[in-house]
Amino acid sequence: MTRIASTSLSSSPQTSSAEPPWTACSRGLILDLDGTLIRGHEVIPGASELLTRWAGRYVIVSNNSTDTAAGLAPRLRTMGLPVQAEALVLAGEQALRHIARQHPRAGLMLCASEALQACAAGLGLKLVSRNADIVLLARDLAFCYGTLQTLARELAQGAALMVSNGDFTHPGPQGAVVPETGALLQSVLACAPGARPRILGKPGAMLLEEGLRRLGLTPADTTVIGDNVRTDALGAVRLGIGYLLVGNAPHADAPDVAALLDSACARRHELPAGIEGDQ
Repeated sequence: MTRIASTSLSSSPQTSSAEPPWTACSRGLILDLDGTLIRGHEVIPGASELLTRWAGRYVIVSNNSTDTAAGLAPRLRTMGLPVQAEALVLAGEQALRHIARQHPRAGLMLCASEALQACAAGLGLKLVSRNADIVLLARDLAFCYGTLQTLARELAQGAALMVSNGDFTHPGPQGAVVPETGALLQSVLACAPGARPRILGKPGAMLLEEGLRRLGLTPADTTVIGDNVRTDALGAVRLGIGYLLVGNAPHADAPDVAALLDSACARRHELPAGIEGDQ
């Protein structure tokens, strides 16, 4: 995929006395999506302004394992967020691309949305209903007892388990809790305790490294803005990227990105006290 088009990446962003201190060290942004820019169909205050100010100098790196970039970008634009598909790095889609690159001939059992099923077929992956080499677990709204039974059988027969992301939940509208892939994974592990899942999303490096590649920037020139200390912050620290957190959690730098745009906070490079970095 091509690098994000920009006329500004070769130099630091223009800042004024009104700009917060964290922008002085930031030539590009890696942004989380759920809980940072949106909550379900709600746009978080300041999200549109942030994307407009940093047009061409951001990527959105998300543990979303339901959508493809081509499908999600138009929906975000209808919500008022000026996002193009090439600025979206999504865990489910990137997991499929990883498998297509590294295991192109593997028989893949895919537990995922229709959009990701179609994406897998488009990548030429060999989708199977039994005798799988790899099981990929994503956020599958059709996950049921039968799915669990099938996955337990395949893993017992030696299939490798890959997981798009390990999040238990993500934030929904009006504080709703939306179950995520990690919650499904827990039920799978209860039935296949010997399985050793490989989790490809944040805080793993794969998505963030893809974000850096698209920006064409080094970790030192990039800032991660997210809402989750155990995914966004931990992933950033592991790669040496400065980060900021928004939301209502105890470790947040600002309640939302609107407040962050006016905040005097500086980027952080270490995890908050009490947060383990060995996840």
